Amino acid sequence: MILPSVNADTGQVVTLVALFAAALTFFEYASVYPGLVEFRDAPPFNRIRYGSLFVMVALLSVVVLARFEPSTFAQFVDVLGAAMARVIDIPYSPVRLLVLMLPADAPAAEVTLIRTAGGLAFMTALVTLACFVVMIRALGWPMGGQSFNVWVNLPMFDPTAGGDVVERLRRDAWFNIAMGVLLPFLVPAVIKAVSAGFAPVSLEAPQTLIWTVTAWAFLPTSLFMRGIAMGRVADMIAQKRRAAAKAEGGALQPV
Repeated sequence: MILPSVNADTGQVVTLVALFAAALTFFEYASVYPGLVEFRDAPPFNRIRYGSLFVMVALLSVVVLARFEPSTFAQFVDVLGAAMARVIDIPYSPVRLLVLMLPADAPAAEVTLIRTAGGLAFMTALVTLACFVVMIRALGWPMGGQSFNVWVNLPMFDPTAGGDVVERLRRDAWFNIAMGVLLPFLVPAVIKAVSAGFAPVSLEAPQTLIWTVTAWAFLPTSLFMRGIAMGRVADMIAQKRRAAAKAEGGALQPV
């Protein structure tokens, strides 16, 4: 809807994917039993993730649109993204590594576009994480005055697999956080290493650029949020255990 040149075949494929995603989401949330979506009954986790993905794709599409139809709003978003990229684009930063992923003979316009898109997506990811942390503390997530079903909200986590549940949750939480920190650095380096033996990476196609940069910024953000959420669930279970042990100890005291 935003990009100026999209052929009919691409529009049909996008519509088909959108309908499939809508059906999957509907059946997941309409089902009583666990499915594939984590934290299904623990808002606003998935709402924040969806909002972040939507904002990233929309803003990057506007940045690409500014190259074809430089309207006032498109130019404003482009300038804003360029300013963010200048702040973040320091040696060994994720944005710098994203730019270095391109071949050495890449056109200057493509390098500038990648840097602007990377800066905008990275800042959106940071704002998403900040909003998530603020909201879970303000709402007391995951409880927030309502029940929390670990089985429904963590369908891929097996509490009977062995070991203490709290320790396993905390270990998985730290693993997800570590992956969320490392992925923005690892992905460009891996792509650069792989492309050394094959054709150089080219992001000239608008849709390829948008989805590549979005995935580069959104996947680490999603992993970081998942790690924070699992840590909160572990703290909730540990707190419930302490309360139960305290109540049981008080009941066993002689009168």
